[in-house]
Amino acid sequence: MTKPSAHSDDPHLVDRVPWLRAAVMGANDGIVSVASIIVGVAAADPSHRAVLIAGAAGLAAGAMSMAAGEYVSVSSQADLENADIARERQALIDDPEGELQELAEIYEQRGLSPETAALVARELTEKDALSAHVREELGLSETQQAQPLLAAVTSAITFSVFAAVPLLASVLAPQAMLIPIVVITTLCALAMLGALGAKAGGAAMMPATVRVVFWGGLAMAVTAAVGWLFGVSV
Repeated sequence: MTKPSAHSDDPHLVDRVPWLRAAVMGANDGIVSVASIIVGVAAADPSHRAVLIAGAAGLAAGAMSMAAGEYVSVSSQADLENADIARERQALIDDPEGELQELAEIYEQRGLSPETAALVARELTEKDALSAHVREELGLSETQQAQPLLAAVTSAITFSVFAAVPLLASVLAPQAMLIPIVVITTLCALAMLGALGAKAGGAAMMPATVRVVFWGGLAMAVTAAVGWLFGVSV
């Protein structure tokens, strides 16, 4: 259930972090890696069969790799967070007064008077001591805690969907125009991805779009050069 917002007319976007990062990474990697594979293979052997096999294999392998990589890396992050939370829970059992003083000192450092800081710390401790310490000492909240399964599923889905764009373009393009059509289609898709990612995160669209298009274009150029070299050597 979505929690009510104090800023319903101007909502904060930080709660999108767990899935937005994985979605943008998966989508960008899907477009760039599969398009680069297609362009590289086409530079060496422009036959539709070779390109289709390479692109489809890249899509399947990439989606599984993204899901596994995200799950493992975010699980490691979750393990660290859970270990720190366990230490805070034990510290509250072993030294509740010391933890209370520590929380009050944090609020003092943020500008509250000693009296107000002590009052805030005590009231928050009475309500939910562990949540207060996790939030203030560790900088963790419900919206920012690692979610391995969400990251894995999100990255795998977005990788597959966006990787299908250059693959479909390569299937529909005439063999003689395969590389330019795939490159143009991919750059357009990257521009759209950059704009969508920026909009979802509430950031400026132009810098994000230029950044995504530049690095995607560079990856395709490098891979095309490798394919051309291998094609010539053959």
